[in-house]
Amino acid sequence: MISITTEDFDINAMITRSKSSEMGAMVTFLGTVRDDGIDLLHFEAYEDVAVREMESIRDEAFGKFDIQSVDVIHRIGELPVGENILLIIVGSGHRKEAFMACEYILERIKESVPIWKKEISGSGERWIPGEAYRP
Repeated sequence: MISITTEDFDINAMITRSKSSEMGAMVTFLGTVRDDGIDLLHFEAYEDVAVREMESIRDEAFGKFDIQSVDVIHRIGELPVGENILLIIVGSGHRKEAFMACEYILERIKESVPIWKKEISGSGERWIPGEAYRP
């Protein structure tokens, strides 16, 4: 599953949904809003293009690594400190492939998916420049 949502996600339900008996390893990455002197992060996305790009990244990962599954959920909207932002789950027969694929997917999302974030605090707001996305 590749998804962009305004709703929080159930991590355990997603892991259970992704699991299969052929997998010896499941690697997850959970990005959250950290307390970095901000009140919240605001995420915007060009949703149709972002989903297509994440699907393309998933397909690239399947071509580069010996993996069985990839799931990615990214939230948009206003997220306060502590909230979940991004969940990546990679299933594979072996841990090394799952770890490498998960890192690859995360870095590719940061490079090319049209999702932008703005920091909001008591002292103002600022869009984060640079890569398409940086968790």
